[in-house]
Amino acid sequence: MNTLWTWGILGLILLAIEMATGTFYILWFGVAALVIALMMAIFPSTPVALQFFLFALISLASLTVWKLNYKKTSTDSRIGQSQGEEIGRVGTITQKVSAKQSGQIEFAQGVMGSRSWPVVSDEEIEPGAEALITAIEGNSLRVKRAN
Repeated sequence: MNTLWTWGILGLILLAIEMATGTFYILWFGVAALVIALMMAIFPSTPVALQFFLFALISLASLTVWKLNYKKTSTDSRIGQSQGEEIGRVGTITQKVSAKQSGQIEFAQGVMGSRSWPVVSDEEIEPGAEALITAIEGNSLRVKRAN
């Protein structure tokens, strides 16, 4: 079998594996194999040892360049949680909350899918008082008295 086709098929197989896994690591090896296939179309008498050397060099170089330039968009994984849009919303305390006791807050419109939430606070807030969301801590909202 012609080496051009061998490198081309290897490149396509590696790209198919990358599409199945989505890791972005195998992608660069597939691209390198396709580059070697293109090189074999232009320079068909390239020695096999040089082909393997260039494949390894292109693969590792492109992987290294990608890793150096890749920036994650977010370092935390907060699946199913608000990303801060609810901070600053005001609700009414329905159960007393203090530094020693968690309470309950209710909103006129739902917050993250619910109108009522457990709350924690460093200050004492009586039922009927309005409170402001300052943070989301697990399944509870951290609040402070609204002015």
